[in-house]
Amino acid sequence: MSKHKNDIYGDLEKDRENEGAEPAIPAATVVLLREHEGQNQVLMLHKTSKIAFGGMWVFPGGKIDAADYTGGLNDNAAARVAAARETEEEAGISIPADKFIWFAHWTPPASTARRFATWFFLTSTDDDHEIQVDGGEIQNHQWISPSDALQQHAKGEIDLAPPTWVSLYHLSRFDTIDQALNTLNEQPPRYYQTRVVKDQDGARVALWDGDAGYPEWDAATAGARHRLTMSKAGFAFEHDAVPY
Repeated sequence: MSKHKNDIYGDLEKDRENEGAEPAIPAATVVLLREHEGQNQVLMLHKTSKIAFGGMWVFPGGKIDAADYTGGLNDNAAARVAAARETEEEAGISIPADKFIWFAHWTPPASTARRFATWFFLTSTDDDHEIQVDGGEIQNHQWISPSDALQQHAKGEIDLAPPTWVSLYHLSRFDTIDQALNTLNEQPPRYYQTRVVKDQDGARVALWDGDAGYPEWDAATAGARHRLTMSKAGFAFEHDAVPY
């Protein structure tokens, strides 16, 4: 079975061996929410085709620069600074770093091309910002409800990397922005150390901690589920191990 076009992960055997893998590049991204005409929306940016994640719709973000380490060698603090900087550079919105809720950290398998270990932050903004994209790395933007983004992805109308898709899925389950902010603020950040395997039908499956198959890299293991099946027909998320 061929890969889904948004399956960004590499060769499965290399992931198991994990030999000679370059360290993942530290990065940060911001899920920026607003309420518009009674609808919860998230800011999505459309990347140009010739850069990492080219052609995909993403959240504002980028790699953590040396200058972001303003308070010493603290990766978490630097990630906040980078998140604030990238939000201003890519979207023209200035939000203080202490307004971000750190809710997830994603690390892809060793074989992934252009591998980033990414802090995911959540915050909200007013409904009157004018978004300014650079027209270089970012060619377009849209405010969209998480559920609409997922529907467009299912129809093949937009491209979303798995971490973006899963984040949108979780956000789609909250009725209000305050509910999302409060729920994720009360929980420790969730770590997604991704392992990719194949299921019995040959579809590639991303496994995360909490899935019964995660320890042994085995999609067929019975038990709790925390996985994304990336079949050519579309993405399917199972997460009874993690309720929100």
